[in-house]
Amino acid sequence: MKFSEEDLKSLNREFEKSSPQEILTWASENFGPSVALATSFQVQGMVLIDMFAKTDPKARIFTLDTGRLHAHTYDTIEKTREKYSINIEVLFPDSTEVEQMVTSHGVNLFYRSIENRRLCCQVRKTNPLNGFLKTLDAWVTSIRADQTEQRAESKKFEIDYLHGRMLKINPILDWTIDKVWDYVRKNDVPYNKLHDMGYPSIGCAPCTRAIERGEDPRSGRWWWEQDSDKECGIHFSHETKS
Repeated sequence: MKFSEEDLKSLNREFEKSSPQEILTWASENFGPSVALATSFQVQGMVLIDMFAKTDPKARIFTLDTGRLHAHTYDTIEKTREKYSINIEVLFPDSTEVEQMVTSHGVNLFYRSIENRRLCCQVRKTNPLNGFLKTLDAWVTSIRADQTEQRAESKKFEIDYLHGRMLKINPILDWTIDKVWDYVRKNDVPYNKLHDMGYPSIGCAPCTRAIERGEDPRSGRWWWEQDSDKECGIHFSHETKS
């Protein structure tokens, strides 16, 4: 199912004031098993897992296991399976690609340059995601407009030109982090305990740190980089950054 820019404008007008649950219900009714929710088990992703599992018992949820995740993230995955009685599709990078990269550049190549870090993200995250998305017609993400400048330009419904013009759905794009946490507390949603340890943003263990009070929430991601877009390439092409 292909959508034009006019289709997207119409959808965004229609669902401008709709709840994330209404958007997820629309996605399930129109795409069935051809739509899936991507999550890295950060708190905003947990909100959507809770909503999606409740609106559609057959909802497909997937994650990328880069092989470098925090132990707390794996704990969160297991807690999620148990609470919602759902299967989580776990994507792994190609082992040959990882071996070749590590042999050529070292296991912690990402600390040496932005180019190396993006290569690691590509091998461990972007490539397996690209292959999986080819099997879908639409995907759901938990990005929020207040996270980065690039994400602020997103819409709740948009054409994903990075992945063959499929539909990309961002149900909580206009939510604040305070609203996310309010939902978590009111609905007893499990979450990654790293958030209680000063981690507002959680990715791979070597590339994520806790932040100090007053720091930008994204400053804990790839903190050694200067003038970085703080993106791994999943949601935005690095070639299009300002």
